[in-house]
Amino acid sequence: DQTTMDLAALIDGNRITGLRTAGTAAVAIDLLAPRRPLTVAVLGSGFESRGLLAALLDTREVATARVFSPTRANRERFAADFGIAAAASAEEAVTGADLVLCAARSHDESPILQGRWLAPGAVVVSVGSTLEEQREVDVETLARAALIVADMPEEVLHETGDAIAALKAGVDLTPKLAALTDLAAGRIVPPADAITVYKSVG
Repeated sequence: DQTTMDLAALIDGNRITGLRTAGTAAVAIDLLAPRRPLTVAVLGSGFESRGLLAALLDTREVATARVFSPTRANRERFAADFGIAAAASAEEAVTGADLVLCAARSHDESPILQGRWLAPGAVVVSVGSTLEEQREVDVETLARAALIVADMPEEVLHETGDAIAALKAGVDLTPKLAALTDLAAGRIVPPADAITVYKSVG
């Protein structure tokens, strides 16, 4: 309590991070994704994936959704919990999706999302690569993106493995990198029918 300084609550820090990450992603999705019931792919079946999908379901209409996680039992449990389909591969989940929610890194840090799978106009949300050594989306995903929106642009550009790999491969991300605050304020207009990415470091 800011008046009395009495303890008001104890809140788990991971839970706060998850809520913040899912909430900001939902804002980005609402501003970037087409205004129609969405076809959704979810890559990952853990805490962050659950938060992302729950926030999406609270804010937008979803026509269909598919989840892929490397462990069959995990993806089937996730699918059952949300009433969606389990896909046998990441490519199967992503093919034809309007929106791809990525919240899973591979054990060997090779990207789980390949840009060649993305449909024209797809929106990608990536929250699983927040450090230099972490990878989640491949170079082609960032190369194909017409706009990359970030919660913290400088951190995304210089401190995430996905962006570092793209820069090393010669992909200039700076001209297409924008802050979520600028998108929300209307200072940036998303390109129509182009691939866009929301990259979050939480």
